[in-house]
Amino acid sequence: MATMSIGKAWEEAVAFVAREASLLFPVVLLFVALPGLILQEMTPPELQAWFANPKADAIPAMPPGFGLAMLLTIVLIWFGSLTLFALALRPGISVGEALRLSFARMPVLLGTALLVVLLIAGVVVAAVLVGVILSLLSQTLAATIGMVLGLGAACMVFYASIRLVLLNPVVIDSQAGVRESLRRAWALTRGHVLRLLGFLLIVMLLSTIVASAAQLVVGLIGGLVAGPEGGRLAGSVAGAAVSSVVQVYMLVMLARLYRQAEAHEGLNAAR
Repeated sequence: MATMSIGKAWEEAVAFVAREASLLFPVVLLFVALPGLILQEMTPPELQAWFANPKADAIPAMPPGFGLAMLLTIVLIWFGSLTLFALALRPGISVGEALRLSFARMPVLLGTALLVVLLIAGVVVAAVLVGVILSLLSQTLAATIGMVLGLGAACMVFYASIRLVLLNPVVIDSQAGVRESLRRAWALTRGHVLRLLGFLLIVMLLSTIVASAAQLVVGLIGGLVAGPEGGRLAGSVAGAAVSSVVQVYMLVMLARLYRQAEAHEGLNAAR
């Protein structure tokens, strides 16, 4: 199996972003950064504290409408990512065409998400049932097996998220339905899990560092000019903007990695 080249994807992404920045950044800012920033501003302090340090026995009450706002934000971000993938995978396409294509393919992406959630829920329910049955025999055994099953479920979800990292490019670049999109995204990442994991970890670490630094510096300057609340808002905006820049490069790189995997798939099929 041919090796997936992160370096080649980076070189192609840099060249593409430099050439098409005027198309890419407005899409990401409008459909990714802005919804995320609005949701962040809507999040109550107690929920923000819980997200930073989640505890199963101390889940704060969710304000009415916040769950709907979170769901809408996720859908908008997915729509924005599909639009950016359309721009990255189809050179010459206009933003309007990319938006229409993304809107047409959103039901498939939502369907894949629903199917994955149902599969995960099935695994969790099965694990809970095993734990309940074992608890009738021994509380100690049930606690031990429950911890093992919980860890196994978490590892399974993590592994599946890596194997499906090319799902969005598959959805936007084909006319496949829900199950076929999932099958193909899974197949395209076969043999590339560790490379993709390293790539995603580096991107997440870089995004966290630069966004935090931008939020801190701009927040301090904004605090001196507009007071604590103004500084906090300025820092949040700066952090979101910097994160958006990183996300543009990450998504374009994923588009190039998808094209590499697609080419390898074609070569293997021809043999």
